[in-house]
Amino acid sequence: MVEVKLHDVGEGMTEGEISEFLVQVGDQVKIDQPLVEVQTDKVSAELPSPVAGTVKEIRAEIGEVVTVGTTVLVLEKEGASVDNDEQPEGQPKEKSALGQTKVQMKISRHQPTKNTHRVLATPYTRRIALENRVDIEKITGTGPAGRVMDDDVYRFVKGEQEAPAASVAAEPVVEKDTASKESTLPQTPAKTIPYRGRRKQIGTKMTHSLQTIPHVTHFDEVDVTNVLALREELKAEQGESGSTVSVAAFFIKALAITLKDFPIFNAILNEEKQEIQLQDAYNIGLAADTDEGLIVPVVKSADQKSITEIHTEMKRVMKLAKENKLSKADLTGGTFTVSNVGPLGSVGATPIINHPEVALIAFHKTKKMPVVRNDEIVIRSVMNLSMSFDHRVADGAAAVAFTNRFAELIENPTKMMLEMV
Repeated sequence: MVEVKLHDVGEGMTEGEISEFLVQVGDQVKIDQPLVEVQTDKVSAELPSPVAGTVKEIRAEIGEVVTVGTTVLVLEKEGASVDNDEQPEGQPKEKSALGQTKVQMKISRHQPTKNTHRVLATPYTRRIALENRVDIEKITGTGPAGRVMDDDVYRFVKGEQEAPAASVAAEPVVEKDTASKESTLPQTPAKTIPYRGRRKQIGTKMTHSLQTIPHVTHFDEVDVTNVLALREELKAEQGESGSTVSVAAFFIKALAITLKDFPIFNAILNEEKQEIQLQDAYNIGLAADTDEGLIVPVVKSADQKSITEIHTEMKRVMKLAKENKLSKADLTGGTFTVSNVGPLGSVGATPIINHPEVALIAFHKTKKMPVVRNDEIVIRSVMNLSMSFDHRVADGAAAVAFTNRFAELIENPTKMMLEMV
């Protein structure tokens, strides 16, 4: 028998959620045939079959969060003797293709029994427990329905878990609130949508970001008339057969320049080391709306690319995002995130920071409106923007200065060209 275990399909991932089984018990499979799809907080990955054979057992459920090293499926290798399973314990066993013995299989077969009463906790909380070498099943949760919270883990680590006197007293109140909420809900929903996969991963990450980072959102306006005119001028020079450069590419370039002037927004707060780490790379994440949900591919080294190169790279990663074909490299290393929701008609938002970054900026709808220039009222194209930042790391004055500098570059494209490499 060959056990197929969840392995690290991302940078240091410790767990993943089972999205879909691509085979059933009894199916014949070939080497490298996809067996199961796993969703992490960054990517969807398929675990391929290491051997040709038959699916004998499925040990996880769709929606279940499993840690790296957990057996999710068992195969009978093609040509293997069934009698091998009947050998009594204590006798030497031949190692499988994965180097696992019969004894190891028996041990893992007991694991599902342990997980029958799996405690409620988010993947991030489980990660905290794993990193602190704590069995989360032993922790008394104080969250809704007994969910184990981050603080529960930290208290357990400090040996303060006996304090659940408070949690025990709190349980009836939680149940009471839950019952109250349920009573206000319709008895029969018109439709149910499974809350799992990327949707759940997004929810977990957004919740963690909001619970961890004190967000402040600064709003501003940018006159984009001149940069739109420059884009049209370049477009005319290219002719009908020439390619055009998106306005968003100008924005990314201007952001890279602005981030160099205000490195505090191109940083990561390392709470463990109690230090703000300024980044020397200017990798801009692009929030992309896909059928699978929000995902953030990254344009690397935006400060070293021309506007045309940025445009080309943006098209590449956005196309891959729509096709759900982004690689790990395309999704990692971001230092600042952009959400370009203007084309969708948005006029304002309070965007959630892409943890562990420090800030995120959203570009909104551009509209023509009367403004005063040189004491005269003129019609200009004005875009709204909103910038959320970590108030632990930066203050409002710095955010205002940041957007002022960005606006200066966009409103004066010639000045921006002078500062490009």
